[in-house]
Amino acid sequence: MEVGVGVQRFQLADLPYGTSGADYHAETVRKKADLRRLLASAIRTEQQTLEPGADPDVIRSEAEANLRAERERALASGQGRLSRFAVDGWSFIRETGADTQPLWGTREKTVWSPGESLMIVGAPGVGKTTLAHQVIFARLGLQETVLEMPVAPSRRILYLAMDRPKQIAKAMARRYFPTDEAILRDGLVVWQGPLPATLDKEPDLLADLAGAHQADTIVIDSLKDAVSTMVDDSLAVAFHNARMRALRNGVEILELHHQRKSAADTPRGQRPSLDQVYGSTWITAGAGSVLFISGKAGDPTVTLHHLKTPTGEVGPLDLTHDHVRGTTTVDPTRDPAALLRNAPNGLTARDLATVLIGGGEPERADVEKARRHLERLAGSGLATKTDGVAGGAGGGQQARYYPTARHLTAVG
Repeated sequence: MEVGVGVQRFQLADLPYGTSGADYHAETVRKKADLRRLLASAIRTEQQTLEPGADPDVIRSEAEANLRAERERALASGQGRLSRFAVDGWSFIRETGADTQPLWGTREKTVWSPGESLMIVGAPGVGKTTLAHQVIFARLGLQETVLEMPVAPSRRILYLAMDRPKQIAKAMARRYFPTDEAILRDGLVVWQGPLPATLDKEPDLLADLAGAHQADTIVIDSLKDAVSTMVDDSLAVAFHNARMRALRNGVEILELHHQRKSAADTPRGQRPSLDQVYGSTWITAGAGSVLFISGKAGDPTVTLHHLKTPTGEVGPLDLTHDHVRGTTTVDPTRDPAALLRNAPNGLTARDLATVLIGGGEPERADVEKARRHLERLAGSGLATKTDGVAGGAGGGQQARYYPTARHLTAVG
């Protein structure tokens, strides 16, 4: 038997009940057993109340004893709600995943970090779905990078197509080839239309859906269809609980969301802020990373801003959507690495900041952000730094950064 055939048979045999879903199924069995015991206790209590001469104090005492026994059983098993997700401090620091490779991006510039949700925000028609589909196809191994950044593979993705599923299907059809059939059948599951309940009312639903479909990634398209209302703080916190329960079970989450209507007239190139994201502040507070796409509906050229970052900030990037092929490319004129590579005399932080903001006098925050970009390039060996000189009678001189031979060779 050929080696490749053997591997494929193993994968097929492992697919329905792989070890990655063992914890989920064990937890389901435990919950069912607990519910059966509680139901039996409740039936016994009801029967006692209907018996002639029933004594409320005796019934109450026995019910309390049964509940106490259930609580002690849960604690003794080590799987009770008070201990199931508790770990010692060393394990938390060393094993929780703080040093893992990003799902999208690099360690220096992480767009999507494991165990934290990624939110893509923008007005209708600016390419949120187009960008998300490219990330999905990259997670499935059908392309290597998105926006010139690497994407980690996924085993199976559950796409919650709650908002206009037919349009989502048409958009996704731009990206597939007949040779992709096996991968799309095995690696992508699409839920069409509304969920059985909103996530604020059933916080376990997101994790249950992932477990039922053996998915390690969920794409929510879009948030407004998953929650009763986005503006209520208590419901936003309830949704975040649903998000965290899925993440805690090892499920990665990508969310598509909308901006406030008042933000639609924001001039292109002007940096948006988190308060321009529609809904309660707790929606973005619980997200690990937030991308904001600004532009006009249907415009092939938009700007991507990284409003909330796991590590270094990505962009701002000018993007060009190819609406026929469903692809997105980066305009190198706003890429710090490309700008440095094309600067024979090097760049200062102020030089870079001026270009990134589109001209004019950069503010101090803009200069500091540009300095961080240049420092990261230097830290990764793509730039060298010449220290500046303090001001005096002849004026000071800013630190200047130059591309290294490695940087020029890597892309030349």
